[in-house]
Amino acid sequence: MTTPAQDAPLVFPSVAFRPVRLLIVCVALTALALLASGLTGNIFFGAFFGLGLGLGLVNALLVRRAVEAITAEDHPLKKKMAVNSATRLLVITAVALTVAFVFREHGGIAVLFGLAIFQALLVMSTSIPVLRKIRSDGLNVLDTDSKD
Repeated sequence: MTTPAQDAPLVFPSVAFRPVRLLIVCVALTALALLASGLTGNIFFGAFFGLGLGLGLVNALLVRRAVEAITAEDHPLKKKMAVNSATRLLVITAVALTVAFVFREHGGIAVLFGLAIFQALLVMSTSIPVLRKIRSDGLNVLDTDSKD
């Protein structure tokens, strides 16, 4: 008998997630955005861009915390992680869209740009070390189900 997908155990691979490095990159990008937007006469655009980067970083940290908490349980379920993700993304999206709408005359849409750029940074910062490891060591996969 098979287990339904939503009740199957959650398996989450280790990821090369470095929040301090991402924070430094976010601060540098925010400084550049503030400088560029200040030169164009709309400093708020840079500030909202930095807010979007910050929301992305908070989301990534909350993902890590949720994964650690859920996978520490005796029987972690995918359904629990899915509900957690949906709730977290709903709140962050609502905050970003509210800021974009309320501050639309001052460049509030930049918060969405910041979120999008952060996601690209997150993917690059986690996939590049993994790809380097695979390139240097190959795919050393252990088959734990084999009966040798």
